[in-house]
Amino acid sequence: MNIAIIGAGWAGMAAAVEVSLAGHNATVFEGTRSIGGRARGLSAQLPDGIPVRLDNGQHILIGAYTEALRLMRLVGVHPGTALLSQPMRLVFPDGMGLRFPAWPTPLDALAGIVGARGWRLHDKWSLLRVATGWQLNGFHCDDRLSVASLCTGLSPRVMAELIEPLCVSALNTPADRASAKVFLRVLKDALFGVQGGSRLLLPRVDLGALFPVAAAQWLAPRGSSVRLGERVTSLLRQGRRWQVQGEVFDAVILASSALDAVRLLDQAAGPASALVADGMGQWAERARALQFEAITTVYAWAEGARLPEPMLTLRAQAAKAGQLPAPAQFVFDRGQLGGPAGLLAFVVSASEGTRDELQAQVLKQARRQLGLQLQAVQTVVEKRATFACTPGLTRPALQIAPGLWACGDYVDGPYPATLEGAVRSALSSVAGVLQDTENQRHLPT
Repeated sequence: MNIAIIGAGWAGMAAAVEVSLAGHNATVFEGTRSIGGRARGLSAQLPDGIPVRLDNGQHILIGAYTEALRLMRLVGVHPGTALLSQPMRLVFPDGMGLRFPAWPTPLDALAGIVGARGWRLHDKWSLLRVATGWQLNGFHCDDRLSVASLCTGLSPRVMAELIEPLCVSALNTPADRASAKVFLRVLKDALFGVQGGSRLLLPRVDLGALFPVAAAQWLAPRGSSVRLGERVTSLLRQGRRWQVQGEVFDAVILASSALDAVRLLDQAAGPASALVADGMGQWAERARALQFEAITTVYAWAEGARLPEPMLTLRAQAAKAGQLPAPAQFVFDRGQLGGPAGLLAFVVSASEGTRDELQAQVLKQARRQLGLQLQAVQTVVEKRATFACTPGLTRPALQIAPGLWACGDYVDGPYPATLEGAVRSALSSVAGVLQDTENQRHLPT
């Protein structure tokens, strides 16, 4: 079969690899000239003019990202080289915080909680008591609960130093607005799902090289192709097949952003049959209802700057009367991750404010919390970085119409907007396409 995939981000490239593995041909259409979507590499310069590779947003992986890691290996990326693997650590600049030992799952989490620095006995007991309740309930809860409501009974310190940083990093949504159901699924897979699931995997190469660019190189000799700079403007149903830019395909997978997918479906619904148009309309309505959160990454540099850890948790706080804003929740030492010495990446999840405001606030936060006088290198604001993962949210389905499917970190699934969520949605979509096409072949003409 010939399958069109629209979008060359992590989801689109994962779908293309899976299609190729099943013995079919994938044609990937990408409107821009770069591969990777919202997780791609960027070229920049340090203040002294030295070229450097950045990302359009600092990302991490964890050991529970089994499908992303499998596909990376398949296309020739070796995780042991491309990723720095270390036990879970949520450590602050003063050395306080949580450190998991390199023990089997889930003993690593238990030991990390018991040995948390700066936590009093009642802090640790509150977490052990509440977390035991989550486990006894099978990590399930009412779909309407927020993370903040789920965590009633935890001490303020545990909320501030563990739950809120984990929630905003995994779901990119503040705890008082984030889905407890999705949060518990992430905790279950990371802490109890697979051995080493909680391990932090910090990229040593740019996000394009980590998978999607390598995937494109892997696809080339296998009969599939990636067409850069080809924005799809025409999608038409033709019998049981589909036309994309005038070319006929057995099936189509939309792996673009929700906004681009809606735009294309609005155009395609007009000439479609009533049944197909209705499916497109319902899908587009759900996609339009999604709300989005921004992520800002501030890259800054100073000669000789080095953190005590490759990744530190920062004490973030919103602007309040009498308090200076500290928007960044995490900082990464890119010099310890394969980049030039002195280059740091500050991450502001669920960010609010202008690019210049956030950059200035982060540089001041670095002076106060790290004692570093840094120069800004580049600040990247992804205004629609992730969907807002709120309680009771109904996400767009994988299937839109016969032979027309969608994948991406925002479509229906158990995970928040993460790289693993994008990859797993792609695998589910391809499986659906193949089954759907097989069923269509057995229908009467």
